[in-house]
Amino acid sequence: MAEEGEFTDINGQPISVDCQNHTPFCREFTVSSPKVSLRKVMVYTCSVWLVAYAVFFVTENTTVLSSAIIVTLVGMILHIHFVKVDQETLLIIGSLGVQLSSFYASGRESTTFIEMNKIKDIVINEAIYMHSIIYYLCILIKDSSEPDGVASVVPLFQSSKPRLRCLVQVYKSCQEIIAQSR
Repeated sequence: MAEEGEFTDINGQPISVDCQNHTPFCREFTVSSPKVSLRKVMVYTCSVWLVAYAVFFVTENTTVLSSAIIVTLVGMILHIHFVKVDQETLLIIGSLGVQLSSFYASGRESTTFIEMNKIKDIVINEAIYMHSIIYYLCILIKDSSEPDGVASVVPLFQSSKPRLRCLVQVYKSCQEIIAQSR
């Protein structure tokens, strides 16, 4: 059984959420962001190159043009490889734990696994971001020295930043699985 939904992130950009029910104790949530916009890349590249050309025109130094090209290319490569996340997944398996994965535009993948016995709870938290309040889903990690304490907080969907309506659906589904496994 799979559920899909069209939502927006905190900036109003469209994102899609896909929920796959593998078993009653295993669900996978995939949040997909729009791909890299060719229009934005062209605008940024042209802007940098026009400024470089203007500086070259005044100084007549060809190093300015060469460095602008190199800086633009290196910047795009770094952005695609380290910053632009196309997809984030949350795989929750009741008896085992939670796997968090991020898939970058370059094809790079980053995966983290948290064992279920280390998870205290999954909650929706709020934070002040710029001049507004945003909500985010996070995992509370148990503190081994203090039974009621929280050692750390692991935020989920950091790149896609879905709005509250989307987070509530994921939260309810995660709570069902956690309740069944305890």
